[in-house]
Amino acid sequence: MRTVFDFLISPVDNNRYNNTKQVGEKELIINTEIYNHKYINREAKVISIPMAYKTPIEVGDTVVVHHNIFRRWHDMKGREKNSKNYYKENKYFANFDQIYLYKKDSEWTALDGWCFVQPLVNKDKFDIENEVPLQGVIKYSDGSVKLNQIIGFKPGHEHEFVIDGIKLYRIKSKFITIKYEYQGNEEEYNPSWA
Repeated sequence: MRTVFDFLISPVDNNRYNNTKQVGEKELIINTEIYNHKYINREAKVISIPMAYKTPIEVGDTVVVHHNIFRRWHDMKGREKNSKNYYKENKYFANFDQIYLYKKDSEWTALDGWCFVQPLVNKDKFDIENEVPLQGVIKYSDGSVKLNQIIGFKPGHEHEFVIDGIKLYRIKSKFITIKYEYQGNEEEYNPSWA
């Protein structure tokens, strides 16, 4: 089945949520609520592509999508519902603007308008934050900024993702405000839980 404007996708490992961790031989459930967006699976396999336009994404590619695609919610009467993107049997529709990154031949590529930034370790011993605020290293780019460039970005426009075990912020390319030169003492930050 091909749609006119939407991609048809299925969550990786057929799971809507990433809320378990393997601890030894046991599986630990780290979150039981459906509201927390941090535990929603954001990786999907492409089942079909839209007919209306050309896209670099092909059937079989892995994509990183908006968290609300797989999310469940409760209506005003307390009934649990699927998102409006739900089609049937673990298949969902995704609009082009709900896809940020795609993986082809084991290499991630950002779509136009998006960059993914890894935060830097905060070396200020008087600051309680682990990351340097509003700065990071470009890991995946749409081509508007070079990879591994240290940049600064506008506050309030970063959204946290964990991709291949690395904590990254998704940022619109237009919200990158400055490009920094390497000083030589920068270190990329990745928390132990990622």
